[in-house]
Amino acid sequence: MNGSANIVIGLVVLAWLLWRQTQRRPVREDRKPTVLLILLVLGVVALGAYFKTAPATGLAIALLAGSLVLAAGFGVVRGYTVRLWQQDGQFFRQGTWLTIVLWLVAIGSHIGLDALIDSGAKGLGSASILLYLAVSLGAQRLVVQSRATRLRSFA
Repeated sequence: MNGSANIVIGLVVLAWLLWRQTQRRPVREDRKPTVLLILLVLGVVALGAYFKTAPATGLAIALLAGSLVLAAGFGVVRGYTVRLWQQDGQFFRQGTWLTIVLWLVAIGSHIGLDALIDSGAKGLGSASILLYLAVSLGAQRLVVQSRATRLRSFA
């Protein structure tokens, strides 16, 4: 995939994620992380295609690793902004306005890092956007599930 396609797909996925974040949804620990797997696979494929045409320099790897650490960090922080409550024996979750703001800041950070990345590894930022989203969403999901598990033990 080229850089423009990665960006368009990333923005579509982001819009869908933001919409889903604001929906009241049950917290299910037994649910398979299908969306995460799809994003992860597509992200790895996009990154693989990038590294077929660009060298995997130390700078590129360091910038990618830093970006993914940032994604995980934002995901962890967002996981604590999600509202959790119990109703009829089931736990529910719903993102707050702060969750949405942190998603936008996270994507803004990735785009900002993209300018830095492009100076040393042109196109890596757009090639890694889906992987960035997968890591960030996965970290958030782990925190939300962990919080729900702790709340269940007190209920």
